[in-house]
Amino acid sequence: MTASVVLKFPVFTVTEFRPLDRQIPKNHPSNSVKTYLPLKTPRFPRQVKARTTLMEAAQSGSSVNTSTNASMKLLFVEMGVGYDQHGQDITAAAMRACRDAISSNSIPAFRRGSIPGVTFGQMKLQIKLGVPHSLQQSLDIRRVKSVFPYGEIVKFEVVDGGMICSSGVLVEEMGDKNDDCYIVNAAVYVGY
Repeated sequence: MTASVVLKFPVFTVTEFRPLDRQIPKNHPSNSVKTYLPLKTPRFPRQVKARTTLMEAAQSGSSVNTSTNASMKLLFVEMGVGYDQHGQDITAAAMRACRDAISSNSIPAFRRGSIPGVTFGQMKLQIKLGVPHSLQQSLDIRRVKSVFPYGEIVKFEVVDGGMICSSGVLVEEMGDKNDDCYIVNAAVYVGY
């Protein structure tokens, strides 16, 4: 058999259950009414500063310094990953990363004049590739740039990144020299 004690507070109700069928010493902790919900105002040890995001700045018309070219007004960033599992061709992996970044997007705003005063010919691109350091010298940038059907490439940057891992199999018929798989990451910045 149990009995309940209900305490009413302005915002919530706390219910405490105490067994009635056994004797509890008077000094036992269960004889005191406990509030399990904190009633204190939460403390914040430090102030939280608001930061302006790139999107908020663009919407308000102010500018934010980014790693992209300051002369370009950034609209969006597309990201992709490319692999070359057989043949060990870092350029093929980079081209696939760029295609992956742009393949799921359509940009009608440039063609339809949705951005006042901006024409299709003013589209600018900045390309940033993460490529394993040991393979950067063998990257054919001209071939990678050919992936982009339109837009002026104003900056092309290659940084340490990506990965070399095992594909798990060496297939000589596919041009493999070993079982290495090359992985490249791409970020494509689109603006005007």
